[in-house]
Amino acid sequence: MVVQTRGRHKESPLKSSGAQPPPPQAAGAPQSGASPRSGRGLPQKQPGRQLSCGAGAMRKGGTGRKGAKSEPQKPCRPLAQRVRELLGLGQEGTLRGWRHGLQVFIEEKGAFLVRADSKIWFTFILAAFAGVLHWCHITTLFENDRHFSHLSTLEREMAFRTEMGLYYSYFKTIVEAPSFWYGMWMIMNDKLTEYPLVINTLKRFNLYPEVVLASWYRIYTGVMDFIGLQTKTCWTVNRGEGLSPVESCEGLGDPASFYVAVIFLLNGVMMSLFFIYGTYLSGSRLGGLVTVLCYFFNHGECTRVMWTPPLRESFSYPFLVLQMLLLTYILRTPNINRGSLIALCVSNVFFMLPWQFAQFVLLTQIASLFAVYVVGYIDSLKLQKILCAHMASLALCFILMFGNSMLLTSYYAASLAVIWGILELSPKFLKMSRREVSLWAIEGFAWLFGTVTLKYLTSLIFGVADDAHISNLLKSKFIGYKDFDTLMYTCAAEFDFMEKETPIRYTKTLLLPVVLVVFGVITMKAIKYIVWVLSQKDLCEREDHFNHGELVYHALQLLAYTVLGILIMRLKLFLTPHLCVMASLVCSKQLFGWLFGKIQPKTLVFAILAIMAIEGSANLQNQWNIMGEFSNLPQEELLEWIKSSTRQDAVFAGAMPTMASVKLSALRPIVNHPHYEDAGLRARTKIVYSMYSRKPAKEVKKELLKLGVSYYIVEESWCIRRTKPGCSMPEIWDVEDPANAGKIPLCNLMSKDPRPYFNTVFQNSVYRILKVTRE
Repeated sequence: MVVQTRGRHKESPLKSSGAQPPPPQAAGAPQSGASPRSGRGLPQKQPGRQLSCGAGAMRKGGTGRKGAKSEPQKPCRPLAQRVRELLGLGQEGTLRGWRHGLQVFIEEKGAFLVRADSKIWFTFILAAFAGVLHWCHITTLFENDRHFSHLSTLEREMAFRTEMGLYYSYFKTIVEAPSFWYGMWMIMNDKLTEYPLVINTLKRFNLYPEVVLASWYRIYTGVMDFIGLQTKTCWTVNRGEGLSPVESCEGLGDPASFYVAVIFLLNGVMMSLFFIYGTYLSGSRLGGLVTVLCYFFNHGECTRVMWTPPLRESFSYPFLVLQMLLLTYILRTPNINRGSLIALCVSNVFFMLPWQFAQFVLLTQIASLFAVYVVGYIDSLKLQKILCAHMASLALCFILMFGNSMLLTSYYAASLAVIWGILELSPKFLKMSRREVSLWAIEGFAWLFGTVTLKYLTSLIFGVADDAHISNLLKSKFIGYKDFDTLMYTCAAEFDFMEKETPIRYTKTLLLPVVLVVFGVITMKAIKYIVWVLSQKDLCEREDHFNHGELVYHALQLLAYTVLGILIMRLKLFLTPHLCVMASLVCSKQLFGWLFGKIQPKTLVFAILAIMAIEGSANLQNQWNIMGEFSNLPQEELLEWIKSSTRQDAVFAGAMPTMASVKLSALRPIVNHPHYEDAGLRARTKIVYSMYSRKPAKEVKKELLKLGVSYYIVEESWCIRRTKPGCSMPEIWDVEDPANAGKIPLCNLMSKDPRPYFNTVFQNSVYRILKVTRE
């Protein structure tokens, strides 16, 4: 390990608005649905020639006595002559001529194969280039924002705020354990996260990414140590301003650097998948180009990975891109092979395992597919095969998550079961033609009513209330419902409605106008097709109409993502990338073939991209201009004091983001944390947050002692912070506890004199640690 000294360059941090580049897409290559190997250069097949020789040679004709007369047999020619004629060498053919003909055939055939393969490989090369470009982009933004390479180990851990720090703490646990399997045992018998409970965090949280990365890290460092290669370089960084120097290590041998490097690499691969996705959906490499450029031009609206790498979506979303690409292939292919369904199942598993919200996205997918089936774009057999893949992946996730009941009682699981039942029972009990609108309405109502009912019954039977806050959150959006848990979500900007500026940013980059045109064309063609279906014309005319279920599915999926994005701003991270994929269809000959007869596709596409680039390049420049350096001295002082002045078994309570840092860096037991998807944890958090209510101090202390709390970390800013009207902690408590409304908040009283129920043992400009008195 090399130790050197270098200075840390400070830059004034600039706040980013979050807006980012936009662009649509165009096309001009192979038509979607066509084989990548189809094209000119394939010799046309010639009808085979029949040789008439021997007793059985006769013309085709009627058999039996009254059959046509057979022609008189021609005298047989010598065998050598017949072989020469069969090979097309003529009477005077020679072996040399035969070899020449074979050589010409192989050269022509080989040239075609090389050309076809070169097109595929060129697509993959462009996709790889897009992936490398995105990897460089997000890596640079992350480094510019935090100066991550110059931070100490403690500073890097503090940079992982809230749930990011919680997830990273389990990676750290496995990495620092004596062995990988002992580390696994520690996270499956965790005593620090919800003291005094012992929980299996692999079941409760979505920690498989941390398990995999920790195993890779241990293998990597073990191999490098065995070979004798250096994996990191350490420096002494002078921080200035009277601060003590810290040691900062660079290289994949540093756990935090390894962790974020793999995340950025995965999201680089995601961009390669986007290029392939756009190319395949539109039938043109121009479509892939449009998708990628739209993503870059709207980068701040598409992803948060460059600011918050450890979030679950950073691991999960790339596999959704792969899953939707595979689904597009399955919808477009008449005959589904088993390999495609297995690949779909595996991608589903990789999407669901890292993220607890994946089930809601897959619910919208299943609903969209069911709608495509109802109007007749796909048959029941294909839909059942897709459902089988989804059910298998759900069962695998249930097993890998140690029987996480939230999966089996989800709307997603209920929807799968109900749709399967409809497919099985509808032909038996509903003796109506698939062309009748009444059948569509009955099936749609049956799906909606059945899904909600089955979800309610399974939750009741299994006694699961972990996702009850999701229903309350939706109620708050439509009817203004309020309670403590709901306000904890809706008062956070990412769970509020979509910002009004977001559609404006989409429009400035031309992303929204282009997608609206594409969506409008798909809608018009789909309506014409549905009208034709209802007109009960001959089914043999089906192919003459717009029969592209994969495009209709993407349009319906866009509607679903739009609803999710409008209701919950955080979910626009699904909407914006899908807009970029839909923009690729501006290159589709299936949709705009009539236009490409008048305008060259390349001309149209590059004109659109040029207009997009005006605002898109400005968005990119805004991102590149963000320069900063992470520093949080008050929290650093807090953590250093905890490590040096408290016992190893001292139990802490406080704000959820701070508790994640206490567990990660101080390794002290905590009673609450930011993973808010568990009913028991939400109840604990309400008790802990009563410090910011107007309740009496004695009552609050009594509840804290029941949890075994030794120290409470008060952040005075939480007493007065107010993201919008009604969203300060005292105001939230007024909704939950109207009996004490109007009294002085307890946190204000604690900042003056916490005695006799608490004693102040540490205080700085941000944090105050109160020791809970035991008498």
